Amino acid sequence: MAAVILKSGRDKPVRQRHLRLFAAAIKEVRDRPRDGDVVDVLTNQGEWLARGIINRQAQIAVRLLTWCQEEHIDDAFWHRRVAQAVQRRQADPSLAHTNARRWIFSESDNLPGVIADDYNGYVTVELSTLLALRAKDAIIAALEACVQPARIFVRGDEERLRNEFGGSIPRWVAEALTNPVAQPERVAIEEHGMRFWVDLRSGQKTGFYLDQRDNRRRVAAYCADARVLNAFSYSGAFGVYALAGGARVVVNVDTSAEALQLAEANFALNAHLNPSAVWLTVRSDVFEDLRRRLAAGEQYDVVILDPPKFAHSPAQIERAARAYKDLNRLGLLLLRPGGILATFSCSGVVDAALFQKIVFSASLEAGREVRLVERLTQASDHPVLLTFPEGEYLKGFICRVE
Repeated sequence: MAAVILKSGRDKPVRQRHLRLFAAAIKEVRDRPRDGDVVDVLTNQGEWLARGIINRQAQIAVRLLTWCQEEHIDDAFWHRRVAQAVQRRQADPSLAHTNARRWIFSESDNLPGVIADDYNGYVTVELSTLLALRAKDAIIAALEACVQPARIFVRGDEERLRNEFGGSIPRWVAEALTNPVAQPERVAIEEHGMRFWVDLRSGQKTGFYLDQRDNRRRVAAYCADARVLNAFSYSGAFGVYALAGGARVVVNVDTSAEALQLAEANFALNAHLNPSAVWLTVRSDVFEDLRRRLAAGEQYDVVILDPPKFAHSPAQIERAARAYKDLNRLGLLLLRPGGILATFSCSGVVDAALFQKIVFSASLEAGREVRLVERLTQASDHPVLLTFPEGEYLKGFICRVE
C-alpha cells in the first residue's frame, strides 16, 4: 500500500489521534498514490501509525481514519462508522422532543467532511472533503439502511470544497452532488412543542440551525413579558421560542428576504402559543439597523445576537474580533437596565475565552455593567471528539446588563 512518511518529530498529533495531517508534516510520499487513495502513515523510522485518505491538493494532505493496522477502509468500514454515529443519537435522551437531528458530525463522528441532518425523515448530506466524495455512495447506502429516511439529498460546502481542490471545484464534483429527484421546497419539523418550516432547497447550511436547539430554550426562559430584538434572525427560530416564552414583542432583523418570509411562515405555525404577541420582521443590514434603533432611543428587555461566522481562518481573527465587539456594544446599548443579552459566535477559530474578552471590551465601550449568567454551546447531536477539539465551534453567553 502507498505510504506517507512523516518528518522527524512530526508524529505527535498522529499518535494523539488527531484526524488531520497537514502537508507541512510530510517528508515523502511513496508509491505515487492518486488523490483519494488510501495511504498508510509511517514515522521517519518506518513505524506504522495510522491510515487515511490522501489529497495532495489540500493543506490537509491526509484525513486520518483508523489507528488499527488490521482495519481496512472499504464499504463495510463506512457502514460501521455511519451505524455508530446513528446509534449515538438514538441513545441521546435530549433528542426525544424533536424529529430533526444531526446524524453525522464530520470529524466528531470519525467521518471527516460528512454532515448528515435529518428533517422529519428527509436527510440532507453535506460533503466537504475528497474523502467524503469518494465514500459518498457507501455512506448514503449506510444511512438508508440505518435510518430508513423518506429521501436523501446531497449537497456540497462550496467554500471547503474549493480548499480541497486548490481553489476551484472540478466538474466531476458538481456532477456527484446532483440529486436525481427534486427536493421538496419545505419540510415541517417539530422541536419542543413548536413547529418550523425548513427550506431544504436553498436554506442556509442544510436548512436549519439544529446546533442552537437547547440554547433557544435557555434564552426563551428570560423572555416572559419582554420586548425582544432578534438580530440575524434567519427563519425566526429564536423569535418563535421567545413567543413561547411569553414575549410581548419580537422584532426579527435579517438581510435575507427569503429568510424573513420563512420567519413569517414559522410565526404563523406557532402564533397560537402567544396570540397577543406582536411579531415584526425587518429586512436590513443588522449593524445599520441596530445603529438606527440606538439613534431613535429604542430599548429592549432581551437582545439576541446570533451572527454568521465572522472568521473562517486564524488570519481573520482580528477583523472578526472588531466586528463582534461593535455588534455587542450596540446590543448592550439597546438594553434596558436589568436586560438580557444573548450573544453567540460560531467562528471556530474564536474560542470561548477570546469571545468573553471581546464582550468584556464591548461592555467597557458601552459603559454597561455586565454579568455572565450562563455559558452555552452546541447541541448534543453536535458532539466534540476530545482528540479533535476543533469540533467545538459554537459558544454563547447569556448576560444580565445593568
